[in-house]
Amino acid sequence: MNKFFIPLILGCFVMLSFTVWHNNFEEATVLAKKEHKHILLNFSGSDWCGPCIRLHKEVLESDAFQKFADTSLVMVNADFPRMKKNQLPAQQQKVNDQLADKYNSKGSFPYTVLLDTNGKVLKEWDGFPKESLDEFIDEVKSLIDADK
Repeated sequence: MNKFFIPLILGCFVMLSFTVWHNNFEEATVLAKKEHKHILLNFSGSDWCGPCIRLHKEVLESDAFQKFADTSLVMVNADFPRMKKNQLPAQQQKVNDQLADKYNSKGSFPYTVLLDTNGKVLKEWDGFPKESLDEFIDEVKSLIDADK
């Protein structure tokens, strides 16, 4: 029985260590207010945008960033896939389009925005961040600290 129990426990631990990405901005805002966190909104083209894929893989899904995000951020992804097999439901596409109209009117990809709980823009990153991973995390931390 132990050989089944240990992998189950480890699997649960691994699942709990990953940052949750939201796609409902309104729910994310409510959660951010409740948990006193800021919102990181990322616009991506998950199946066509090389820098978007790289940003998620090398920065946003890194252990260091996820550890920080779990305690400080509510993460929202507004995805704009192009392949037919990856198309979003019409309602989700409408929500993402509305977010883009408000926060990414130029249609840049990747485009990342740090927001306070009221939706005020604190910082925008157009493209892949020029900073190292640690510098990016430190910059986000300092922006959050300055907003308190």
